[in-house]
Amino acid sequence: MSTLRSMTAALPAIRAWIGKQRVPFAQHSKMMRWDYPLFIVALILLMLGLVMVYSASVTLPDLPRLFPNLKSTHFLRRQALFIFIGISLGLIAWRIPTDIWQKCAPYLLVLSIILLGLVFVPGIRAETGDGVTRGIKGAYRWLNFRFFNFQPSELLKLVIILYAADFVVRKQSAMKKLKGFLPMLCVLVVVISLLLKEPDLGTSVIVACVVMGVLFLGGSNMLWFAVLIPLLGTVCAAVIFFVAEKSSRIMGWWDRWNPLYAKAAYQLQHSLVAFGRGELFGVGLGSGVEKLNYLPDRHTDFLLAMIGEELGLIGVLAVILLFYWLIKRGFDIGRQALQMDRHFAGLAAQGISIWIGIQAFFHMGVNLGLLPTKGTTLPLMSYGGSGILINCVALAILLRIDYENRAIMRGGKK
Repeated sequence: MSTLRSMTAALPAIRAWIGKQRVPFAQHSKMMRWDYPLFIVALILLMLGLVMVYSASVTLPDLPRLFPNLKSTHFLRRQALFIFIGISLGLIAWRIPTDIWQKCAPYLLVLSIILLGLVFVPGIRAETGDGVTRGIKGAYRWLNFRFFNFQPSELLKLVIILYAADFVVRKQSAMKKLKGFLPMLCVLVVVISLLLKEPDLGTSVIVACVVMGVLFLGGSNMLWFAVLIPLLGTVCAAVIFFVAEKSSRIMGWWDRWNPLYAKAAYQLQHSLVAFGRGELFGVGLGSGVEKLNYLPDRHTDFLLAMIGEELGLIGVLAVILLFYWLIKRGFDIGRQALQMDRHFAGLAAQGISIWIGIQAFFHMGVNLGLLPTKGTTLPLMSYGGSGILINCVALAILLRIDYENRAIMRGGKK
């Protein structure tokens, strides 16, 4: 009986101890299963881009020579379709564990290189069909998939991140030596050579920056960067010097109001006029003047200029802040994965953030006249099927990495 009384007296203390042990699990139960704010921010950028693409492209049917038999809602309907397909592909990509992405990275890279090579094959590559223009706008960058033209370089941007992250993880011990760095350098040379042959200098620079960013975060020897950065700079300078069109673009950017470079600086001039007209609050959604066929490529390469004209400085700052938050969140997810010794996932997350950040910076810099004029779309917002699809898949992988981080912190499986 005395034993039973002592056990009964000890019950409150046992309950209190069990309650203390359950506190961490209660806290974990309040943790979101995945990053809802990141998804919402990405969705806001997609929807805002859809609205601005429609506003920017609604007057394109007024150019029947360039866009025959085009309805005013053509680009709106196609962009909405691309967003729907992109989100659907993103849902599929989100279901794939990061371990599978790591195993598939080398094979995806081979596929991307093959697709890059196919853009030079007649009958497969996309062309205007007029028998005069070389490719599309003087470049071979697209494959004709009947319903839309696919741009392999967009796929490459994501795949090269996954491959670089996998490469760093596999070659971690040898990354300090030249023999460990050379295979990645050879891959970079092959890829950039194909991109420059298209030609696509902008994507070449983005790919080089992203790869160097991933290698740097992975702990590569700084000596190789001291050699690689001047080498890539020399290649860019040589391309600009030997290609007359790019030389004129540089001069048009440098001396943008000089009548001698009026043709080369035409887009930049009208882009700056659009920002000037927008002032603080903009002229109003749909009320822009530059879209009356003054500013070319306003729904793709100069979308920010349209945002600046119609939504003003407030609209531009809102877009910049949304991208800043998205990129910062991506780096936070990557850092969290690295702290859990998930090196591939961490480097992949940070690589995706670097890619989105650099491409958004290039687009904004070109639109504002801070960088030489070069066709670079605004991620998640500019018109383009290939870009939207790959951007959605990339963000799905980022969300998957965060989901696995949270699952590990709960003490469960990925």
